Amino acid sequence: MAGETRTTTREVRDRARGALLGLAVGDALGAPAENLRPSEIRRRWGRIEGFVTDCPAGTDDTEYAIFSGLLLARHGSALTVAHVERAWHHWIADLDEGPFRGAGFSERGTLENLRRGLTAPISAQHRHAWSDGLAMRAAPFGVFAAGRPAEAARLVAVDGSVSHEGEGIYGGQAVAAGVAAAMRERGEGHEGVTSVVAAALSVIPMDSWTARSMRRAVVAAERAGTDPLERERAVRSAVVIGGYPWTDLAPEAVALAFGAFAAARGDFRTAVLTAVNMGRDADTTAAVAGALAGALCGAAAIPGEWAGAISPVAGSCLPSMRGHHVLDIADLLTPEEDAR
Repeated sequence: MAGETRTTTREVRDRARGALLGLAVGDALGAPAENLRPSEIRRRWGRIEGFVTDCPAGTDDTEYAIFSGLLLARHGSALTVAHVERAWHHWIADLDEGPFRGAGFSERGTLENLRRGLTAPISAQHRHAWSDGLAMRAAPFGVFAAGRPAEAARLVAVDGSVSHEGEGIYGGQAVAAGVAAAMRERGEGHEGVTSVVAAALSVIPMDSWTARSMRRAVVAAERAGTDPLERERAVRSAVVIGGYPWTDLAPEAVALAFGAFAAARGDFRTAVLTAVNMGRDADTTAAVAGALAGALCGAAAIPGEWAGAISPVAGSCLPSMRGHHVLDIADLLTPEEDAR
């Protein structure tokens, strides 16, 4: 990326914090709107412009991002499928926590397979291997591999091989590569966004459903006007298949997130709120949009009242992650020297 060698350690850490705090903020903002249509959102809250609950909290998106961040901090570029499988067993599958709670169908399917003794890639052969469950936890890989989109995509595919296949892997790779590019991108506005989108598209097959949906979303965002409702309708109509029951489809959710990021020209507040108000899998789309914009603009771009609402996670989905804060994960993944 342009200017990569000029990015200082302090800037990288700030962007790392921006990426993971942005993910958590987007997750918490989008959680109440998850699985809702835009008309339902407007009927309940008008247009969402901030937290709509007294105690905003993230979902499985934040907790699984912390899970992957801890795994990556431990193994780095040496991460293997065996490491990932052991982590799933140690931190999730083998714990006596009662019924599995608070996560999507891809995680449920993966855990059922792991508990049956299956291993990767067979553990990823379930009905929701195409979900956005990898995309929601992909940002830490971009933080770790700042300025190296191909390495971010390689590592997230190692992680994802336990739980996802095909389009589910591509969605995670696009997010990880996009965050990696944003971490070192020196351009601002349209220029920076264009570079980030190009990096994300460069690591997945151009004829994949994910790539096609991303291109449609970004083109729609660039053609839309400045009116928020017009912008949201344009991006959403370019991607969403009317009447399709699953909102956690990776090609859709990832495309909506990149469309929101492009429509906002990278501005954090606009990107996240655009994602939230489009509904569908709003916590994940806003989390991804927040990670991209946070990585591009840094932690200072996140409104203080939003950032201040993010606490250590409660472990409502993954009890083993209780007490971890996304900012601690960002610091773990930040290099101590300018060059790796």
